[in-house]
Order: sequence, then C-alpha cells, then structure tokens
Amino acid sequence: MTHEIPERLNIADWLLDARVREGRGDRPALLTDHGALTYREVQTLANRFGHLLKSAGVEPEQRVIIALPDGPEFVAALFGTLKVGAVVVMVNPQLAVDAIEYFYSYTRATVALVHRHTAPVFQAARSAAGSYLKQIIVVGESTTARAIAGAPPDLETFPSHRDDAAIWLFSGGTTGKPKAVVQSHGSFANTTKCYGQGVLGLTERDITLAVPKLFFGYATGSNLFFPFSVGAASALFPEKSTAETVFAKIRKFRPTILVNVPTMVNQMVAHPDAAKEDLSSLRLATSAGEALPVELYERWQQTFGIELLDGLGTAEMWHIFISNKPGAVKPGTLGTVVPGFDVRVRDDLGHDLPDGEVGMLWVRGDSRAIGYWQQLEKTKAAFRGEWYVSGDLIRRDVDGYFTYCGRADDLLKVGGRWLAPQEVEGCLLQHPLVKEVAVVGVEDASGLTKPHAFVVATEQRPGLAEELQAFARERLEPYKAPRAVKFLDVLPRTHLGKVDRGKLRLQ
Repeated sequence: MTHEIPERLNIADWLLDARVREGRGDRPALLTDHGALTYREVQTLANRFGHLLKSAGVEPEQRVIIALPDGPEFVAALFGTLKVGAVVVMVNPQLAVDAIEYFYSYTRATVALVHRHTAPVFQAARSAAGSYLKQIIVVGESTTARAIAGAPPDLETFPSHRDDAAIWLFSGGTTGKPKAVVQSHGSFANTTKCYGQGVLGLTERDITLAVPKLFFGYATGSNLFFPFSVGAASALFPEKSTAETVFAKIRKFRPTILVNVPTMVNQMVAHPDAAKEDLSSLRLATSAGEALPVELYERWQQTFGIELLDGLGTAEMWHIFISNKPGAVKPGTLGTVVPGFDVRVRDDLGHDLPDGEVGMLWVRGDSRAIGYWQQLEKTKAAFRGEWYVSGDLIRRDVDGYFTYCGRADDLLKVGGRWLAPQEVEGCLLQHPLVKEVAVVGVEDASGLTKPHAFVVATEQRPGLAEELQAFARERLEPYKAPRAVKFLDVLPRTHLGKVDRGKLRLQ
C-alpha cells in the first residue's frame, strides 16, 4: 500500500469527517431537487444512520445491504455503515424477488436498508435470508424517520485497517450469478487519489452529476467518493436516467463533470432537441461501463463539443485504471495508463506482447481487491500475486494508448476466424434508425456459431432487417455481417445495467 495511505483508515472518516475537520462543514456536499445538504449535515445524518444500525444489532465486519434510490439517505446509509465498521453491500433497488433472494443468501447480510416503495419485494424475499437477516429497515416510513431523527448526532468512527473489507462490489453477472468482489478501504482511497484527483483533477469548485446510480461502483466513485475527497458537490436524483431527465438535471444543477455511459451518450446525441441543450457548464464528461464506439464519440463531439474521456475499470481494481486524459484524447481508444497503475498486454502464458498485438489485460496497483467471496478457484485464476488478470482483450499502440478488443468470452469464432461483437455493433450504430444494438453468437442447425444482431430501432419499417444486414456487409468483411437481425423494444440488462448477452442468446 502506498505510503500516502495510512494503516488505520476508514473511508467514511477520510471522505466525510475529514472535510468537517478541515473547516468545510458548511460547504454544499449534496445537491438534490429538495435542496442542498452541507458536509456537516451529511455527517450528522450518517452518524444517525450508524446509531440506527447499531440498535439493529449490526457489528463490525458484518454485511449491510443498501438498496436505496440515489439521495441523501443512500449516502448517509453508506457512510453510517462504514462508520460502525460494517461492510456495505450495494444492490439495485429495482431487483426482482429471485435476485434479492440470491443476494440475501449469498451475502448473509445482517440488515437490509430498503425504500418504502420497493420494500414489499425485499420483504417477500426474506425467507431466503435464513437467520442471518435480523432486520429490514424501511427508509421513508414514519417509524424509521422518527428513529433517525431521535438518534444521537455524534458517532465515533470505527478505526478500520486500510486492508479491512469496506464494500462488496459485484461483477456484471452476464454469464452467471453475480460474484462479490471484496474491496478494502485502502483501494477506495488509492483510486480516488490516482484517478479522481490525478486524472479528472477534481477541486472543491466542481459539481458532479452521474447517469449511472450510486450502487454501481463507477458512480460510487465518480459521483460520491471523488467529489467528497476534495470538498466538491455531488448532484443526486432518484429518477431513472433518460436523456430528458439528464438534460433537465444539467439545466438545474449546472454540473462541471458528467459521469456518463455509452448507452446514454447515444440517447443524448440522438435526442431531437440535443442541439438546443446548453451543456456549457461541463468542463468534461467521462464514459465507462461498456466500450465507446468511435462513431459515438464523434457524434458527441459534433453535437456538444464537450471533452469525453473514455476509460476502463473493473470492480476487481475498483474503478478506472486506463483513461483518456483531458487535452489528450485519442478517439476510439481507452486512453493511457492512470499513473499509479501498471497495465500489460500478455499472451496465454503471461508473456508481454509487442505493441499492436491483441492480448489479455494484466493490471497491478494498490486498488487490487481482496478476492471473490466464496469463489476460491476464480480468485486464484484472476488474482496472480500483485496482478489482476481480467477477461478483457486489449491492444496497445506505440504511443501507449490502449484499444478495447472485447471480452475473451464474448469473442465469436465465425468460419474459423475471430470476431469481436463490438466491431459489428459500432458499424450498425452508424445507421440512422439504430438506437441500440447488441451482437451475440448463436449456433445454427449445424452447430456453427453465427453473429445475430438484436436491435432497438427508432422506427421499424418493412425490410429494415435486410437493410441493416446489407449496411453491415458494405462496411465489414462478409463473415462479420449479422446472419439475422431481430428487433426488441429494449435490450435485456443485468443488475448493473449492462447488456445481458446470455439472455439474448436464448431468444
């Protein structure tokens, strides 16, 4: 662990209490439609949540599920959990019963903090938790509100070790049930310094706004931990992110940094009123979570002219470790290594490959996870000494810029040749009627894998499927063109909002 990060470290203290000690207690920390909360007010609310958890029997190192919409209660619940030395398990509050049952059983959480609007579903799944779950606390109910208001405003923060588990993050779960990535207090402090402060250059004058919700580790960092580390403000809204909503929140909060994802980049540039929107408050936007096609980057630039920094991160290394830098964007690439990390392109034997060749991504740095919960074999395969070996395929050019080439388990072997679905998706996105697209491999009657495209179209008309196939054949090698095009109203997504390719293969 780097010398800058103390051995005794609780990120609730490092990110929140320290701002009050510095004299920033009266600065705005959270901006919402109902008004702003200062750092001192957030601290007080977090302390009260901590007391609420203690009264429910939560002890250090036990897990607490947080399934709340974005807002002050989410932030206070997260920091309150950390303050009592417990471990945060963030889950999507919109989960179905079977998914909640899985998380209850897998995490053995002691308490679940849920919102009154979604509480019935979480209560219906309770039997799967066994005797571990002591209480479901329903935020937004009058009894809970009274308990929080009556709790003491002060709370001594548990003196965690920097290597203690702080938060469980989850893999995307596109090929199976989500597995928990156990991340330490030190990891969060390290990436906050390396990327949030080092690359994004956040200062107390910044205001962040995120498209993904706080339960997604990308947003936890960019729209909470990074701004809090420097006394900046985070704008939060509970509604589902749509282009209209994001534009409205930009008008209201005037953020300086927009935390974005390719799906929303696409929706924003395709919006009929996009050219009329005023994004002048933004000094930059980020993109992560999925590959950003160069075509989409160029449309963003033509429409808004705001610097868009694509990057790559994983739950296993918590957040971004390859990123384009302000003033040094190379479109179509992930950028260069974030200072503080070391990234290599390697073959199946772990040997470094020369620039220009595609290989497996190996990364090391002080944000490496402790491992996967109850997944020892996968832990041994992914965590090799100080290195994390992901399933991502990348290529580095002579200037040190990396290009994402897909996931090894997403690559398709078509006619004896490898095909990255992202290449076909990027091509089809250039068609004016394609709003979203995902390409997966489907076996034909002979057992051979063929690319099939699943498209969300802005309008459907007779012959559009054949038109899109011809469109791809004109621009790609023939074997890459989709053999079938199917239209969907929406693409199925995982609990983290990523395209669920496993479900698409079954359609």
